[in-house]
Parts: sequence; C-alpha cells; structure tokens
Amino acid sequence: MSNEEQNSQQQEALTPAQRVRSDWRSLVEKVSYKAIVNNIPFLAFIALLCVLYISNSHRAIEMQREMNAQNKILRELRWKYMDTKSQLMYVKTETQVIKSAEKIGLKPSLLPAYKIKK
Repeated sequence: MSNEEQNSQQQEALTPAQRVRSDWRSLVEKVSYKAIVNNIPFLAFIALLCVLYISNSHRAIEMQREMNAQNKILRELRWKYMDTKSQLMYVKTETQVIKSAEKIGLKPSLLPAYKIKK
C-alpha cells in the first residue's frame, strides 16, 4: 500500500473529534515559528501596504476638508462680487448720475447736443 492509501484509511478510522484535533495540529504546525520566520518578507510587505492605505485615506479626508473650506470661501466671494456688480449697475443709471452731479452743482443740459462746424 502506498502512503496516501494508509493516510486515507487512518482518516476514515478517526472519529470526528479526532479529525478536528488533527486538523488543529496541522494548523499549528503551519503557523509555527519556522513558518513565520520564512514569511517575514511577505508579512512586512503586507504591513507596509496597510500603512500606505491608512495614510492615503487620512490624506484624502484632509484634502476633502480643505476643498470644502475653499468652496465656502469661493461662494462668499462670488456673492460679494454679485452684490458689488449690482450696486455699480444701479449707480451708473442716468437718474443716479444726475442726482450725484447735482450735489457738485452740475445740471443736465436742456438743449440737445450739436456739432460745431468750421
């Protein structure tokens, strides 16, 4: 009989509790000190990826907060611009120009404009 046939017969002869114990032992052997030492480069790589992932998410959150603050400032400046623009348009109307000119002593002409010819 081959080695595999003997193992399969032994597996069949074991009770379920004995199978769980043998599975547990094989798991402990896989996670032994030697297995951990052999996988240190892989574990270090996984740890590095975790650190990079965490730092990247922190940086993304910080950038999002900064963008929200800048958008708030931009909205305020846009409102100030629109307010100033509407005030300027109001001041430039003909009636407002006449009112402000009267304060310094100027009056609108009653005669239409004409050309001087030589």
